[in-house]
Amino acid sequence: MEDLERLVRGYALKNAVEHGGKAIVGSVVSMIMSDRPDLRPRAREIARLAARIIGEINSMGLEEQKRILEDEYPELARPGRAGEKRAETKRLPPLPGAEKGRVVTRFAPNPDFAMHIGNARPAILSHEYAREYRGKMILRFEDTDPRTKTPIKEAYDLIREDLKWLGVKWDEEHVQSLRMEFFYEAAREALEKGCAYIDLCGEAGRELLREGKYCKTRDNSPEWQLGEFDKMLSGVYGEKEAVVRVKTDPNHPNPSIRDWVALRIIDTSKTPHPLVGDKYIVWPTYNFAVTVDDHLMGVTHVIRAKEHEVNTEKQLFLYKCLRWEPPRFIHIGRLKLEGFILSKSFIRKIMDENPGKFWGFDDPRFGTIAGLRRRGITPEAIREVILHLGVKHTEATLSWANLASINRKILDARSDRIMFVESPRAFRVSMDKCREASIPVHPDRPETRKYRICPGDIVYLDSRDVEESPRVRLLGLDNFSVEKERSLLEMIGGGVEYARKASIPIIQWVPASRAVDVKVLKPEGLELVESRGVAEEAIRNYRIGDTLQFVRYGFIRIDKTGSDVTVIYTHD
Repeated sequence: MEDLERLVRGYALKNAVEHGGKAIVGSVVSMIMSDRPDLRPRAREIARLAARIIGEINSMGLEEQKRILEDEYPELARPGRAGEKRAETKRLPPLPGAEKGRVVTRFAPNPDFAMHIGNARPAILSHEYAREYRGKMILRFEDTDPRTKTPIKEAYDLIREDLKWLGVKWDEEHVQSLRMEFFYEAAREALEKGCAYIDLCGEAGRELLREGKYCKTRDNSPEWQLGEFDKMLSGVYGEKEAVVRVKTDPNHPNPSIRDWVALRIIDTSKTPHPLVGDKYIVWPTYNFAVTVDDHLMGVTHVIRAKEHEVNTEKQLFLYKCLRWEPPRFIHIGRLKLEGFILSKSFIRKIMDENPGKFWGFDDPRFGTIAGLRRRGITPEAIREVILHLGVKHTEATLSWANLASINRKILDARSDRIMFVESPRAFRVSMDKCREASIPVHPDRPETRKYRICPGDIVYLDSRDVEESPRVRLLGLDNFSVEKERSLLEMIGGGVEYARKASIPIIQWVPASRAVDVKVLKPEGLELVESRGVAEEAIRNYRIGDTLQFVRYGFIRIDKTGSDVTVIYTHD
């Protein structure tokens, strides 16, 4: 009994942490039955234990729940099922040049938008490799472009929230805009060693490099370069009047690699940074800041999109000149999700052009992590498809059907069943006496909901069901003949076996006296198709964020509760 109590307590904590601090008995039992099918004969006992234990768990604060879960139940402390932890990582190929205990990976998002499923790929891969090799993973916000890729203050927390939901746990966190002095120190070192120079030629300097030439200041002494850098920092120069360039090859076949810009001046009095305001005017470019931080943080392996291959070539010039050991670079293909928008700029554009139509970063029509979460996609499904793709260099388009198929298997084991009628038509029940309907909460669990149905009661059926068959079996009740003209259901009895032999369809239904109005929103491209119906009153036992299966309809996620309920259709 003691071991069983511990198991139930662990799953109750997990369910509470995943749902804002409140666990639900049905969900906890479903999770246990799915992970431990050997315990199904003890389902009633587990349900009683869960009811008692959840009272204690729900009285705790969320932070206390998280602490106990991580300290006492580490195997349950991340999204996913307890038995899956190592099975996932075996899919990944060995990490080149990796040593156990010495691997350092990083995920380095630009906080100018919420994460989408494409961003999740390097994050999950970096996390899995760090855990597989007993190393560490760094979360680093790369926010040193306050004008062109302006950071959004809210995005820092949105990204943190998305990573936690995906089960990505980082060991260190850094924000580049709070590390400016490190970049200035590295710039001075590069200038002193002749790796870099101050370009005072402005637009003419760019033209010279296009021609395979360079600004004459390139050949000035390190002392002169350091003096001019101090002038940049003190505000002597304005935007575009002075830049720091890394020396590469002025005749490189790729013009973008020729003496690339390492630091530039940005007037932050006009475009202040959301974290540091106008404190700094000299800002490192992506390639310079990334190189410096990867070196200082001891990053051994960089997993990023193959669009960064040119950036890798640029960065290697700086590594070589400063005699720093570069990390291993692994470039992976871009990931697209069929039928979904992932482009940050396009999402911003349509949101700006259609005020009120879209809900924000978490709109279920977008391929953002928040949008997929709101739609009802599980973190386990996202992790599974990304780990299956691995570290392939080629681009990949993930089909919605594939993601839905994986997600369906996960939801099927944990989602309670609710009867919902989309196109309700009222029918009066004709029978000889009152009867008790028994509706299964979940096919793998013994719990049922009871409804007492008496002669003359009104029930709602889907109008399409009664059009297709003159006889129906109401789920959990009995067999009836349908008199459409009189809106009457006449009980014919016979039980389940009779219904099977006579090919009588088993349909969902809702008692009219206990019906709850439900609005269903189904994402289709950039539209939300709305339909309305009624559900049984048991839907009120669930809260925002819970996933359910509407019988013979599909999986849904509750988005709003109140006098009526709004749900988002996930998939069938």
